[in-house]
Amino acid sequence: QETYENIPGQSKITFLLQAIRNTAAAEEARQMAAILLRRLLSSAFEEVYPALSPDDQTSIKSGLLLIIQLETQSSMRKKICDIVAELARNLIDEDGNNQWPEVLKFLFDSVSSQNVGLREAALHIFWNFPGIFGNQQQHYLEVIKRMLVQCMQDQENPSIRTLSARAAAAFVLANEHNLPLLKHFADLLPGILQAVNDSCYQNDDSVLKSLVEIADSVPKYLRPHLEPTLQLSLKLCADTSLSNMQRQLALEVIVTLSETAAAMLRRHTNIVAQAIPQMLAMMVDLEEDEDWANADELEDDDYDSNAVAGESALDRMACGLGGKLVLPMIKEHIMQMLQNPDWKYRHAGLMALSAIGEGCHQQMEGILNEIVNFVLLFLQDPHPRVRYAACNAIGQMATDFAPGFQKKFHEKASTLLQTMEDQGNQRVQAHAAAALVNFTEDCLKSLLVPYLDNLVKHLHSTMVIKLQELIQKGTKLVLEQVVTSIASVADTAEEKFVPYYDLFMPSLKHIVENAVQKELRLLRGKTIECISLIGLAVGKEKFMQDASDVMQLLLKTQTDVSDLEDDDPQISYMISAWARMCKILGKEFQQYLPVVMGPLMKTASIKPEVALLDTQDMENMSDDDGWEFVNLGDQQSFGIKTAGLEEKATACQMLVCYAKELKEGFVEYTEQVVKLMVPLLKFYFHDDILLMKSTSMPLLLECARVRGPEYLTQMWHFMCDALIKAIGTEPDSDVLSEIMHSFAKCIEVMGDGCLNNEHFEELGGILKGKLEEHFKNQELRQVKRQDEDYDEQVEESLQDEDDSDVYILTKVSDILHSIFSSYKEKVLPWFERLLPLIVNLI
Repeated sequence: QETYENIPGQSKITFLLQAIRNTAAAEEARQMAAILLRRLLSSAFEEVYPALSPDDQTSIKSGLLLIIQLETQSSMRKKICDIVAELARNLIDEDGNNQWPEVLKFLFDSVSSQNVGLREAALHIFWNFPGIFGNQQQHYLEVIKRMLVQCMQDQENPSIRTLSARAAAAFVLANEHNLPLLKHFADLLPGILQAVNDSCYQNDDSVLKSLVEIADSVPKYLRPHLEPTLQLSLKLCADTSLSNMQRQLALEVIVTLSETAAAMLRRHTNIVAQAIPQMLAMMVDLEEDEDWANADELEDDDYDSNAVAGESALDRMACGLGGKLVLPMIKEHIMQMLQNPDWKYRHAGLMALSAIGEGCHQQMEGILNEIVNFVLLFLQDPHPRVRYAACNAIGQMATDFAPGFQKKFHEKASTLLQTMEDQGNQRVQAHAAAALVNFTEDCLKSLLVPYLDNLVKHLHSTMVIKLQELIQKGTKLVLEQVVTSIASVADTAEEKFVPYYDLFMPSLKHIVENAVQKELRLLRGKTIECISLIGLAVGKEKFMQDASDVMQLLLKTQTDVSDLEDDDPQISYMISAWARMCKILGKEFQQYLPVVMGPLMKTASIKPEVALLDTQDMENMSDDDGWEFVNLGDQQSFGIKTAGLEEKATACQMLVCYAKELKEGFVEYTEQVVKLMVPLLKFYFHDDILLMKSTSMPLLLECARVRGPEYLTQMWHFMCDALIKAIGTEPDSDVLSEIMHSFAKCIEVMGDGCLNNEHFEELGGILKGKLEEHFKNQELRQVKRQDEDYDEQVEESLQDEDDSDVYILTKVSDILHSIFSSYKEKVLPWFERLLPLIVNLI
């Protein structure tokens, strides 16, 4: 590999082409050479190709087309087609001129050739790069259409039918905004659907995946043939002779449409009514597992399983189509399932209730009483997995219907405590304790206090038993969850928890001191969290008796942090615990900053791995490796490794907390924090990180004040440009509103003179843009109201969009207010350019 890396780019091309041409070489070596050449053209085209002489360029282009014609191995031919597509992609100039006209002639000749391999090659190139015609596309449109139709009707060669359907889908996706073209190509859809059906029974789901992509990006293309599209998806989903993956993909077509074209799908209630039982049937597809009830390690959900896929589909469809349509359709099915003697049906019925709560919120609220009373009965079900599902439903409803749920059903919480004592079934116990967390975290203190004695008694007795079990058997699952439940109760009860403090603190400290084995890392992290939350709840006076011990334990762990592995769950719990300790101890916490800040800055500085990949590379990297992908079209995807992003968000949050609590006591660190935070305003991968950074800016300025005006001004100059740019470019309205609010606060802190002429010029342009965008969005909403699929649910989502728009306007107002407060009448000439737009709002 090192030798290869050191070869100059131009020589690499020659060397790789020779290796590909060498038919005497091993197949594996030729395929590797083809992959490397494609990657080279994809990642380093500008450095490598233009430096070649015109003769070399011509010889490469003609050489590649010749190899395709001579190649006998199908998989090798595909790889060379990928190189041709990649080269063609790079040879379309900025004006859309294709600088390789021979490749178009090759496509036309090959697609009408008698040689099936050449027809496949032409379709593969077109599928890989549907924009290959450049600015000549309109001119060739009829020819393209005829070519695709002809290939889709090739009765003798299934591979041609499949490839042409994929190519047609890729072409539609590449032209998603060209409405006349989509209309013109509408009559290709029946052929695509036929190919979806045929290829699925040949164990090939590639065309079905293309259909899912169309449902996601260009749902309107499906409208003329929506009924057959939905009927086909239903048929494939119901066919148990197909693989689980294919059935789930077929269901995905319908579920995706419920998100991207809800109003269009709501007109086909018959399909929705048939899809719901399919999802429920998938949710019943569970395996018997003798070890389930007492497993001590929680397995991650098996996202490939039908049960998980069915539940997720139901959740998404309820949110997409709304409860008005979904609840009446599903209610009877769930009631029947809950009365079924087979535990799998009762389990699925309860999980379905959990799944639809968010989407059917409004409709379920009216009948919540009867639902909750019915679900509570299943906490006594003979089967442990049904009791588990009942805990799940209670926990989910406690979250979805908070805080009304807690007000109505607080006296029912004790039923969870009884389930928590189901000693023979660890998983049920742990889930009951988890549901208790959902219940208490959104519960008013006044509602919880009357039950505190009983709650504490049960939690304490369970903790004691589980501590014994940890020592005797090494089991920890329930203890991990109970510790979190104790923390949640203390967090809600606040000072009312003081009488129970001495009951828990010794045992919790004991766990932190002694649970040092690798398999107990999560337990130790959760216990650290619990101690710090109890400390915060009971206040400094009560906590001071243990504060010193706790700080020593934390410090010891902190000094070992450098030895901890990057994925150690204790790190994020530690970071949050330190911030709580800072809130409890106030100014006294300052002495610990030198120990705390190192690991905190390291975590806040995590740089995620990102990559630009084409489809082939992406298929080799799975989501299991912690990568997530965004499709950029044109066979390319942007990948980001998400591991560490949550921790980064937590760390940024804690830095904000320190700046807020310690003020001038944090001054030593303001400079390095600002240098970390400002570049992060361009960090698009995690909304919470963006929110924290923008919130931190005015707080950091407050901290820096102590060092005098010159230091403060320097710091502000470092922030100001980045903040203004972020206001102009941030796409997410929630994050944008925070950045704008933060900018307004900064101007209040800095006062008159903090913005120069360039700042005013840029800011004026951006604010003018925000106001114009508001009016443009209003017009777009009016257009949507004229759409044939417009209904009251569409109106609701348009109202939400309008609210979001208006909220951004209030932030524009915040910025103007802070500028006027600081600059007074001096800014009137600048303000006049915005005046006509502001008058329009009145």
